[in-house]
Amino acid sequence: MEKTETALVLGANGGIGGEVARQLRDAGWKVRALTRRPASHTAPGGLDWLRGDALSAADVLAAARGCALIVHAVNPPGYRNWAGQVLPMLRNTIAAADAAGATVLLPGTVYNYGPDAFPSVAEDAPQQPQTRKGTLRMQMEAELEAWCRRGGHAVVLRAGDYFGPRSGNSWLAQGLVKPGRPLARIANPGTAGIGHQWAYLPDVAAAMIALVSRRDALAPFARFHFGGHWDPDGTAMVAALQRVAARHGLEAPVRAFPWYLVRLLAPFNETMRELLEMRYLWQQPLRLDNSRLLATLGYEPHTPLEKAIETTLAGLGCLPERSPGMAHAS
Repeated sequence: MEKTETALVLGANGGIGGEVARQLRDAGWKVRALTRRPASHTAPGGLDWLRGDALSAADVLAAARGCALIVHAVNPPGYRNWAGQVLPMLRNTIAAADAAGATVLLPGTVYNYGPDAFPSVAEDAPQQPQTRKGTLRMQMEAELEAWCRRGGHAVVLRAGDYFGPRSGNSWLAQGLVKPGRPLARIANPGTAGIGHQWAYLPDVAAAMIALVSRRDALAPFARFHFGGHWDPDGTAMVAALQRVAARHGLEAPVRAFPWYLVRLLAPFNETMRELLEMRYLWQQPLRLDNSRLLATLGYEPHTPLEKAIETTLAGLGCLPERSPGMAHAS
C-alpha cells in the first residue's frame, strides 16, 4: 500500500489554491490548509483547516511539519501592500519547506515578462518586467531558484489570466462579467486585434498535480508554461460568453471596458493603480509556449472553451437557474 502524502496549501480559500487543494484531496493526498479566517461555504471540504497566518514564520513551520508539498498560492490580506508582504510570506514557505524536506509548488504568472519578450515566450526568456507586481514575481522566483541551488526543490507553472467557477478575483469575474447576477453585458478590456491568453483553473490545477506526481524526475527548480485558451484577436472569449449566454436565454452585448474610469481613480485607489499598470497585457499579445509542459507530461489538461465558460458562469451566479422542466434538456 502506498503511503499517503501530506500537502500544506497556503491560500486554500482562493481560486487557484482552492482548486489545487480539492484536486490534491481527490488524488489521495492528505491536505492541510492554513487560513487567517474560518473556511467559507465555498472553501474545499475534506481538508484539515488550521488557523494561522502565512506572514507568521512559526505558523507556517508548524503547519508544514511532515508535509511533502507546500502549495504557495497565498496573496497579501485584502490584496494590499504587495511590496511589504509578498516576499516575507514566500520566505516563510521556503524556510518551512527546507525544514520539512518538502517541494514548493508556485502558481506563476505572465507578469514576470516585459514587452521585450513578446509575443511568444518560453520559460527561459529574459525577465524584464515593467511593473511593480512583475518585479515582485521575478524576485519570488529568483529566491526560489536560489533556495533550489542550496538543495531545495520547487515547481513553477506560469499561466495566463485565470477563470473558473470559484475564481471571484479574476479578470473575467471582476471585469468582463458581474458575479451574482444574470449576464446582461460584457465589458471587454482588450484591444481589437490583440491576442490574449486565458487559463481555466481546473485545467491549471490538474497540470500542477500531474507535475507534482513526477517531481522526483524534474529539475530542482522546474519551470513550465501552461498554454490554456489562446484568444488570437481578443474576440474569441467574448463571443464564447455570448454563445453560452444565448443558450440560457440571455442577451449580452459587448461594451468597452471603462479604462478611462480606472485612469481617473488610479491616483486614489491601489486596485485601480494595479489594473492600469497591467493594461499593457491587453494592448500587446503575449502567448506562453507550453512545449516543455507537453514534452514532460505528454499532454496538457484542456476543457473546451464553451464548457469551461458555462461552468464558470454557473459558479459565479451569472446564469439563470434552470426550471424543473429544463433540467434534462440537452
